[in-house]
Amino acid sequence: MTGLNLLFLGMAMDQGEQGENMSFIGHLAELRKRIMWSIIPIIIFAGIIFYFFDVLSEVILMSMTKAEFPTYRLFCYISELSGFENSDFCKDIPIQVREDAVGQQFTISMWFSIVGGIIISIPWIIYQIWLFIKPALKPVELKAVRGFGLYVFLLLIMGVAFGYYIVAPLCINFFGNYDPLKIAKIPSFTSYYKFITNPVLACGILFQLPIVIYLMSKLGIITPAVLKKYRKHVIVIILIVSAIITPPDFVSQVIVSIPVLILYEISIFISARILKAHLKRQVG
Repeated sequence: MTGLNLLFLGMAMDQGEQGENMSFIGHLAELRKRIMWSIIPIIIFAGIIFYFFDVLSEVILMSMTKAEFPTYRLFCYISELSGFENSDFCKDIPIQVREDAVGQQFTISMWFSIVGGIIISIPWIIYQIWLFIKPALKPVELKAVRGFGLYVFLLLIMGVAFGYYIVAPLCINFFGNYDPLKIAKIPSFTSYYKFITNPVLACGILFQLPIVIYLMSKLGIITPAVLKKYRKHVIVIILIVSAIITPPDFVSQVIVSIPVLILYEISIFISARILKAHLKRQVG
């Protein structure tokens, strides 16, 4: 709303309406305050990550090409127990990255720092969101969303960890060792970076499925009957999404699909509990 519109609105309102307008302005000021408090730790952590980018990129990004990476060591151990001593998981991946554009390293380091700063600051950001919406909630609503931020954070961390330690290494290992033409693999740093971050972020989002189902159940948009009815359709969708974010092999798709399907079944249980509580309140 422009300043002129606010002027005419203020002239037309009585004293009570002016009080309400001031309350609205107060909410905007509070929102601005919470946004600023949320941005501050992001900037601080992003600056720290940017300063140590050379070390962190070696530990977090480039380590995924080494046989010592935890996931590869686990799969190498399993392969050896199964009799496959020359498994690709037991050796370094022949990948060398390059900078194919001026300033590419700087751009990637900036994005890496910002994303890292956001992930580290998520608990604080959720807390700031909670401080903003808490005054507007009724006691019943406060009880309903109790622990909500913690669940969002835990599911996000679980998804990011699953993407980083399972999905991304499988992608790097599969395509890094797939070499029918026997040619050198020298991808751009941007390509390599996206090959890791895309699955990680995708898994972080997919793991929020129970939260989405919880909210939609609370709003009455979804019921357990609907979730059960369209279970087969959801399985197909999950497999398609898994195929997009993983290498084109069946095993990797199943590895991604299994936890998401488990979360979907948990979501059905959550929706059923919400519906049962709602019906109980109506009867009471």
